[in-house]
Amino acid sequence: MVGTGTPSLGKKNRITHIRCRRCGRHAYHIRKKHCANCGYPHARLRKFRWQWKQPLTKLRKK
Repeated sequence: MVGTGTPSLGKKNRITHIRCRRCGRHAYHIRKKHCANCGYPHARLRKFRWQWKQPLTKLRKK
Protein backbone atom coordinates (compact mmCIF):
# COMPACT_ATOMS: atom_id res chain seq x y z
CA MET A 1 0.00 0.00 0.00
CA VAL A 2 1.27 3.41 -0.92
CA GLY A 3 0.85 6.32 1.47
CA THR A 4 0.69 4.54 4.82
CA GLY A 5 4.33 4.53 5.84
CA THR A 6 6.55 6.82 7.86
CA PRO A 7 6.14 10.00 5.72
CA SER A 8 2.37 9.97 6.17
CA LEU A 9 2.76 9.92 9.96
CA GLY A 10 4.17 13.45 9.78
CA LYS A 11 0.76 14.75 8.69
CA LYS A 12 -0.87 13.74 11.97
CA ASN A 13 0.20 16.87 13.88
CA ARG A 14 -2.90 18.95 13.07
CA ILE A 15 -5.82 19.54 15.41
CA THR A 16 -8.93 18.20 13.68
CA HIS A 17 -11.63 18.65 16.30
CA ILE A 18 -12.22 21.24 19.02
CA ARG A 19 -14.97 21.55 21.62
CA CYS A 20 -18.41 22.31 20.17
CA ARG A 21 -20.18 25.38 21.51
CA ARG A 22 -23.63 23.75 21.40
CA CYS A 23 -23.14 20.20 22.69
CA GLY A 24 -19.81 20.66 24.46
CA ARG A 25 -18.23 17.54 22.97
CA HIS A 26 -14.78 17.48 21.38
CA ALA A 27 -16.35 16.92 17.94
CA TYR A 28 -16.40 20.27 16.09
CA HIS A 29 -14.31 19.89 12.90
CA ILE A 30 -12.27 23.05 12.40
CA ARG A 31 -11.87 22.88 8.63
CA LYS A 32 -15.39 21.60 7.86
CA LYS A 33 -16.91 23.95 10.48
CA HIS A 34 -19.34 21.19 11.43
CA CYS A 35 -19.90 19.21 14.63
CA ALA A 36 -19.80 15.43 14.24
CA ASN A 37 -21.99 14.93 17.32
CA CYS A 38 -24.84 17.45 17.15
CA GLY A 39 -24.58 18.81 13.59
CA TYR A 40 -23.91 22.44 14.59
CA PRO A 41 -24.28 25.00 12.84
CA HIS A 42 -27.47 23.42 11.44
CA ALA A 43 -30.59 24.41 13.35
CA ARG A 44 -31.87 20.83 13.58
CA LEU A 45 -30.03 18.55 16.01
CA ARG A 46 -28.25 15.60 14.43
CA LYS A 47 -30.02 12.40 15.51
CA PHE A 48 -30.70 9.07 13.86
CA ARG A 49 -32.71 6.00 14.87
CA TRP A 50 -29.69 3.74 14.60
CA GLN A 51 -27.91 5.64 17.38
CA TRP A 52 -30.05 3.90 20.00
CA LYS A 53 -31.01 0.25 20.26
CA GLN A 54 -34.73 -0.23 19.60
CA PRO A 55 -36.71 -2.25 22.17
CA LEU A 56 -38.01 -5.64 21.11
CA THR A 57 -41.49 -4.98 22.53
CA LYS A 58 -42.72 -3.52 19.23
CA LEU A 59 -41.67 -6.63 17.33
CA ARG A 60 -43.26 -9.08 19.78
CA LYS A 61 -46.76 -7.56 19.69
CA LYS A 62 -49.36 -9.69 17.93
